[in-house]
Amino acid sequence: MAEQTHVLFVEDDDVIREATQLALERDGFVVTAMPDGLSGLEAFRSNRPDIALLDVMVPGLDGVSLCRRIRDESTVPVIMLSARADSIDVVLGLEAGADDYVTKPFDGAVLVARIRAVLRRFGHASGPRSATGSEDVSSGAVGGVLSFGEGELEIDTEGMEVRRNGTPVALTPTEMRLLLEFSSAPGTVLSRDKLLERVWDYGWGGDTRVVDVHVQRLRTKIGQDRIETVRGFGYKLKA
Repeated sequence: MAEQTHVLFVEDDDVIREATQLALERDGFVVTAMPDGLSGLEAFRSNRPDIALLDVMVPGLDGVSLCRRIRDESTVPVIMLSARADSIDVVLGLEAGADDYVTKPFDGAVLVARIRAVLRRFGHASGPRSATGSEDVSSGAVGGVLSFGEGELEIDTEGMEVRRNGTPVALTPTEMRLLLEFSSAPGTVLSRDKLLERVWDYGWGGDTRVVDVHVQRLRTKIGQDRIETVRGFGYKLKA
């Protein structure tokens, strides 16, 4: 029998917490549910879950701060739960290191689908796809290593490692997949919708703020001018 996925769920509303826990358990997940951020952090450190669902507004240690603390210690996937789609808390959560977010109230099936989508991309690290969707790596790769900017940026597509000026760069799995997508077609403009489809595995329309915040986070790590914004179209990696 396959090992069950362990979910850490931090939510202060008793009704939502209990109902969501039951729904996730019916879908085969093991759930550790906590009512506040401090107990959530303790549970994370004790149980090392496979994924964390964090409500933004929880007492003790809010969800954004908890996400930041988790990200300081781990690259485990994090999904934020927010009561408002237009809330600044969504952006703050993504900037803190969350990989995705779901707006409350949410349908249980949608939440499960989003969890499975995140887990699929975290479990898949077989290299970038080309702009046509194939698994071929750019012809500029030498021994699985892509080089940009006269060696300033190096991407090892086999070892899943990135170096900037020879120094290792720590990326989350989502940031790595985003960079691999760009590096598979350097100089080619990729739309936000296309990146949502390929990196976040969205088979439906999604919030493009997820893409924008992750691109900005990636820029701070590999160089602000390495990824160009093409207004009205999307982004491209400098060839």
